[in-house]
Amino acid sequence: MIEMNNISKSFTMHGQRLSILNVPEWKIQQGERIALLGPSGSGKSTLLHLLSGVMIPDAGEIWVNGLPLHGYSQSKRDRFRAEHVGYIFQDFHLISSLTARQNVELIVPPEWSKKQAKEQLDDWFDRVGLKDRQHHMPYELSRGQQQRAAIIRALITKPQLVLADEPTGSLDWETAGEVMSLLLNICESEKLTLVTVTHDLHLAEMYPKRVHIGEINEVPRRNAV
Repeated sequence: MIEMNNISKSFTMHGQRLSILNVPEWKIQQGERIALLGPSGSGKSTLLHLLSGVMIPDAGEIWVNGLPLHGYSQSKRDRFRAEHVGYIFQDFHLISSLTARQNVELIVPPEWSKKQAKEQLDDWFDRVGLKDRQHHMPYELSRGQQQRAAIIRALITKPQLVLADEPTGSLDWETAGEVMSLLLNICESEKLTLVTVTHDLHLAEMYPKRVHIGEINEVPRRNAV
C-alpha cells in the first residue's frame, strides 16, 4: 500500500541545515497495524506528516496505493488527505461550540443521504460507547470520551490510511489502554492501515508490528530534532 524510497527531509534551525529523515526504503502493507517508536525529536511526527502529504520530502518518492504523493501540488495533497487519510492527534481538536455528534457531522461526505448519515453516526457512536453522550458538548465529556469522538471523526469514512500521533498521550494509563484497544480493534475489523506514533512501550506491545524509527531512518541521532 505504502512505499517510501530514498526519502530525505531537512529543516533549517538557527541558520544550520539539519537532516531529520533519511529513509532508504520502507514499505507498509494494506491492513497492517504498526506502532512507531523512538525518542522525542527522532523524526516520528515528521514521518507521519510525509505519509499524509502535510509535508513533502526534499528528495525521494512516496507512493500510496499507486499514487505519487511526492509529486502532488499542495492542493492535490490536501484533497488526497481529505479523501484517503484519517488523522488522530494527542489533542482532540474538537470544536468546543459543537456537540460530539456535530463535530463528526462536519466531515460526513456530502454524497451520503440523510438516512445513510444518520445510520452511520448512530452506529459509530454506539460502537465506541458514546451512544448516550453524542449530544454532549466537549467540555461535558471526559478526555477519554473526547478522544473516542475524535476517533469516530477520523474513521467514519473508512479511510485507507489512519495516522495517529500520540493519540493517548494526554490520557491516564487505564483510559489510554481502553482507547488504544478500541482503535486497534476497529482498524482490524475494517481492514484499515494504521500507523501510530507512541512513546509508551506497554501500549506498543498491543500492536501486531512494532518499528523503531532507528530501523528505517539512517540519520545520526545527534542530527535529529
